[in-house]
Amino acid sequence: MRNRVRELREKRGMTQENLGELVGASRQAINAIETEKCEPSIWLAYDISRIFECTIEEVFLFDESERKSRADSSRREKDGSKKDSSV
Repeated sequence: MRNRVRELREKRGMTQENLGELVGASRQAINAIETEKCEPSIWLAYDISRIFECTIEEVFLFDESERKSRADSSRREKDGSKKDSSV
């Protein structure tokens, strides 16, 4: 999932370690989120957004998420197969 964590963190002059301490996560976890190697839990995403005084959607860009795109295409494929099976 695309995100603005690094941008918002740097804008506030924070290190990954500082942010991690504020949200109860390790520096490594913050790094993994920033580099899009992993996605945060909804609770961690919420805590991060609160630190930056933003909504979750302003920090984590769901509309640009590859995972969301895959889920949408999977749903379309299933819907298409349901239509085919009823013929």
